[in-house]
Amino acid sequence: MNFSAKNRENLISKIEKDLFDVIIVGGGITGAGIALDATTRGMKAALFEMQDFSAGTSSRSTKLIHGGLRYLKQFEFKLVSEVGKERAIVYENGPHVTTPEWMLLPIYKGGTFGKFSTSIGLRLYDFLAGVKRGERRHMLSMEETLERAPLLKKEGLLGGGYYVEYRTDDSRLTIEVLKKAVELGATAVNYSKVESFIYEGGKIIGVNIKDMLSEKEYPVYARVIINATGPWVDTLREKDRSKSGKTLKLTKGVHLVFNQETFPLKQAIYYDTQDGRMVFAIPREGKTYVGTTDTFYDEDLINPQVTPEDRIYLLNTIHNMFPSLKIEEQDIESTWAGLRPLIHEEGKDPSEISRKDEIWHSESGLITVAGGKLTGYRKMAEVIVDRIVPLLRNQTNKKYLSCQTKHLPISGGDIKVSDFQTFVSDNIGKLTLLQIDERFAEKLIRMYGSNVHKVMEFIKKADGDRKSIQLPPVILGILHYSIEEEMTTKPVDFFIRRTGALFFDYQWVIKWKKPVIDYMANYYGWTGEKKKLFQKELEEMIKASVPDEKEMKININNPKL
Repeated sequence: MNFSAKNRENLISKIEKDLFDVIIVGGGITGAGIALDATTRGMKAALFEMQDFSAGTSSRSTKLIHGGLRYLKQFEFKLVSEVGKERAIVYENGPHVTTPEWMLLPIYKGGTFGKFSTSIGLRLYDFLAGVKRGERRHMLSMEETLERAPLLKKEGLLGGGYYVEYRTDDSRLTIEVLKKAVELGATAVNYSKVESFIYEGGKIIGVNIKDMLSEKEYPVYARVIINATGPWVDTLREKDRSKSGKTLKLTKGVHLVFNQETFPLKQAIYYDTQDGRMVFAIPREGKTYVGTTDTFYDEDLINPQVTPEDRIYLLNTIHNMFPSLKIEEQDIESTWAGLRPLIHEEGKDPSEISRKDEIWHSESGLITVAGGKLTGYRKMAEVIVDRIVPLLRNQTNKKYLSCQTKHLPISGGDIKVSDFQTFVSDNIGKLTLLQIDERFAEKLIRMYGSNVHKVMEFIKKADGDRKSIQLPPVILGILHYSIEEEMTTKPVDFFIRRTGALFFDYQWVIKWKKPVIDYMANYYGWTGEKKKLFQKELEEMIKASVPDEKEMKININNPKL
């Protein structure tokens, strides 16, 4: 019950009376990774997130655990080696939320990558990243390239490089890491904003938290405070009066989503743009998504917007690389925009700024982690917790374990990679017995992994309890599971971070938003005013994500849900 939204107030009342070894500010993948690493070493850890978990950068990425092939062009060999090796670790610890994806890099006459340099680069990539034998690169002829991706532009095509990346659900990955940390003893609370720091003798000893739902404020104390707030890193450094030296430079990345009927891509592509950048086109769940842009950004951090210029830029790259498609702006089903918190480097373009992470210590003792990549979250956490071990040892005289996360399954990850397909097949049968469509059943297994058995229990219970509720048992079951096991507090948490539906199945959101809101309002006992507020929040997110508020013609009785 420690990660139940229903138990949130009780959890907060206990937090006020506790002294923690470490407080982590920020509930994205970096903060979640630190919470898990610290807890497994024997530290008492608390994590606070001012929005929902993963609501910032960690739900708005390109959704790839990738080794950064393009960093070879910047001669960042150490970075390629580190994050390349981490891909396999992330996959093995959570095969339900990460899966290998063969990527095709088409090579064109006069393009960024030549045939020889691509061959050498991918071979070096395999070596640096420690790529498994079965996933090492192949070089393809022009004919072989077009066989895999017939939509590609033929003019000037010389061939292609074929190599493996890993596709993920960034938000589900974050929540599963955090669930594991909580299961092992960590405390984590969303919608909890650090308003200020508490000092004693010039040293930081705690934080003042504002509960964004109740407006209540309370202090929490810890021996070490870590600032892992991504785009808000400098905001917290300002609160600490320690913003000096290096600072963040934010860049915005935008993605467009199309239906497979409009963009029938079967093979993931990593392609050149006309201005020398690289863009991904990835098939996923009956959709194709394309991204990303890379532009400097200094506006609203909470809800970065997709501008007409962003859409046109990506559409132009599609027109250039897939000229037969004739895709137009009205074909875009949904969009999202995310921010990269990079470390400022004078005179460099957005795409040239390093993705390396850095750790900064302020005079007050605040530890800040800046930069970094989704792929390297576990290693980044290991490095940070290694830094705080001696600080805590000096205060507590306790011994702490070395890093335990390299071979630790995250929540839902208690399945061997080699057994995963069998696990999927076995459980599709069990879910179809609950009157769930086979396609949706497979989606649930890949969302929840070994936790799908818990989800099934929630679905069975929902079937007995639903009575007058306007939700089918499967949706009521996953909603209730997300509330009780994943601290889902608002409708936007469910439709964006816990299911990813707004980005990849907006019609499902439109179809079920009213009964979900009605159920949550009744479950939590919201006032009419609060219900309207949360409903408006979801409507605004739909409007921002779905261009021109598309008219939905939806069959409410669709058995596929």
